[in-house]
Amino acid sequence: MSDADRGPLASDLGPAVNLKRLWWTLGLLLVASFGALLYYGGELYQQAPPIPEQVVIEGGETLFTGDDIRAGQDVWRAMGGQELGSVWGHGAYTAPDWTADWVHREATWLLEHWARASGAESYAALDVEAQAGLRARLQVEVRTNRYDAESGTLTISAVRNQAIASIREHHRRLFGDHPDLAGMRESFAMPERTVASDANTDKLTAFFFWASWACVTERPGMDITYTHNWPPEELVGNRPTGTIVVVSVISFVLLLGGIGALAWWYAATRRRWEDTHVAPPKDPLLGLKVTPSMRATLKYFWIVGALLVVQMITGVVAAHYGVEGNGFYGIPLSEWVPYSLARTWHTQLGVLWIATSWLATGLFLAPAVSGHEPKFQRAGVNFLFICLVIIVGGSMVGQALAIHHHITDGLTNFWFGHQGFEYVDLGRFWQIFLLVGLFVWLGLMVRALLPALRTETGANKQLLVLFTLSSGAIALFYAAGLMWGQHTNLAIAEYWRWWVVHLWVEGFFEVFAVVVLAFLFVRMGLLRVNTATAAVLFTAILYMLGGVLGMFHHLYFTGTSPIIIALGGTFSALELMPLVLIGYEAYENLSMLRGTSWAKHYKWPIYWFIAVAFWNLVGAGLFGFLINPPIALYYMQGLNTTAVHAHTALFGVYGMLGIGLTLFCLRGLFMRQQWKTGVLAFAFWAMNIGLLMMVLLSLLPVGLAQTWASVESGMWYARSEEFMQTPTLEWLRWLRAPGDTLFAIGILAVGWFVVGLSTGWSLDGDRDDVAGASGDDRGVE
Repeated sequence: MSDADRGPLASDLGPAVNLKRLWWTLGLLLVASFGALLYYGGELYQQAPPIPEQVVIEGGETLFTGDDIRAGQDVWRAMGGQELGSVWGHGAYTAPDWTADWVHREATWLLEHWARASGAESYAALDVEAQAGLRARLQVEVRTNRYDAESGTLTISAVRNQAIASIREHHRRLFGDHPDLAGMRESFAMPERTVASDANTDKLTAFFFWASWACVTERPGMDITYTHNWPPEELVGNRPTGTIVVVSVISFVLLLGGIGALAWWYAATRRRWEDTHVAPPKDPLLGLKVTPSMRATLKYFWIVGALLVVQMITGVVAAHYGVEGNGFYGIPLSEWVPYSLARTWHTQLGVLWIATSWLATGLFLAPAVSGHEPKFQRAGVNFLFICLVIIVGGSMVGQALAIHHHITDGLTNFWFGHQGFEYVDLGRFWQIFLLVGLFVWLGLMVRALLPALRTETGANKQLLVLFTLSSGAIALFYAAGLMWGQHTNLAIAEYWRWWVVHLWVEGFFEVFAVVVLAFLFVRMGLLRVNTATAAVLFTAILYMLGGVLGMFHHLYFTGTSPIIIALGGTFSALELMPLVLIGYEAYENLSMLRGTSWAKHYKWPIYWFIAVAFWNLVGAGLFGFLINPPIALYYMQGLNTTAVHAHTALFGVYGMLGIGLTLFCLRGLFMRQQWKTGVLAFAFWAMNIGLLMMVLLSLLPVGLAQTWASVESGMWYARSEEFMQTPTLEWLRWLRAPGDTLFAIGILAVGWFVVGLSTGWSLDGDRDDVAGASGDDRGVE
């Protein structure tokens, strides 16, 4: 087989590099990391907060059963779950954290009850000594673990039962339609009858009781609660432990040490990584043979643009509900799209359009890499597209039906409606459908790459193997989302959910992205293949070093054992190490752009890759480490500081990369045509400046104000109507509008440009450097 027939990686662009040591290091690291992850996951199964089979009042009367608690979890799912307020700090930010709210309500009710029983007018009227005595009594009452593991019975006092009855009545009024709490519902963006009936609200109360019980009840034989004393609440003795403080200090030291070691290593070895390869005088991609299956990916990029626009619209709606409750500039939009539904679609579509752009990039690249178009490959690409459209549409309809009470059965909702878990909201049927689709995608990738895997040697083959393995990991690791059931303990379900959100999205998708970028730059003749392979392996090692066990930083306070804080706090600090050289990565990308005359045709895809480097440093790095240390997250979990990291890391890194990859593939599909890039230039700066404004003018100031309130008064207050509806906080939330508007216009500009590639308004005749190009470079006909 000649070089011309073997595909774009056929000719070795440089001398072979010995990569064996890097492979061994990556392999051993993955085995050790996942071994520890699974071992301590098994420990979690043993030490998760128990769900009692019955909650009884002293004297023998049953208050709740285990079935009531599990049915309450079904009600919680159906109303939107983590998309309406949060539990254990995970979820949405407009409504309260229901566990922190419960802990404070129960504590203040008991203190007021005892104060009045002693003859005082109120708890506040007591002197300091008497107040201290009641607080000590309260802590004994709520922190003492009265769960009997042998019988599965949790016993509570009669007075605590009265406090629970008070909270149950509050929930009936709030989740129902009582006019006295209409203002509170408006503040929390909750429609009337968020829960369909009082009977269902009572079940929801049982679930909230159990989740809150875990927050204040000490683990057997320990002086910490099941949630490691989270949320911060002085009344019940919930304050940070020595472990939280010490591990946080260690994480700071490890980060500084890791940065120093990486900087020293780079200074000592940088000459080995320098690529002195001279770029070719003409664009190598002009000889790209655009196969039928590659052409068929165009519709994927149309869907990417459509989902991106819809995600933006739902984000604008959800953000506006934060300042206008259930209205949208006077329109009662929440009657059709309540906050919980808007936010569900916003978070879910964010993952889906980004994933679609990356999957389409893989389908585009696989035949380009191997130079081989398997039989029926185009049919497979079209079939997968139909499946993705059905999954997206079907899951969104199911979620709407659940939130609007059209799906009332818990099992039906679990399978076809709303699972209640942020980023994994789609029903189990749609999850399985998506997993099957991912394996279909993997099959399409492998069958296109197989000829090249068989014939290539050296670094060429190793880069192909990395491409294949990273593609396989994307399909395989989504399966973690099937590891919990309808009534799985919330602590265990959270463990597996973060396998999807952290390891699938932030881990293996990131490695896949690094491999894809390496392929692109190798194919363009800007990097030697052996240099690119070594860089990918080294980057994967750095990502996996902190990334796998760093997943535990999401689980500090979700009913896990104390070792999770030690492992998560130390390893999550190492996640920032790869970002130390991010400026160098951006400079290299810019240098590649400026190094050749023909690279101007790839200016805007490469600019989006440069934006990825910037947001990797700022969003994933600075704003990520702002909340990752245990002592920081203890006070910040569930506040707008989390939203800062989510927007700048998820969209800033993965979203910008998805747009960059989309534009690169479209450049390949429309290779001969000159682009009118004025709209792209505007879109790039509007999106990046808009995102920065959104964060710096609104999300970050609100989050820091909430953090101050959380430290001073407790988590309940930082999320309360009393604090969030102050004039200053309302003004700060309104300040999102300028950044959001500019950002949204930028997204619409990208959509306008993509549509214009097919209609012609984004094209400006043929390129001026196509003479003598070989192969089928006609683009999309």
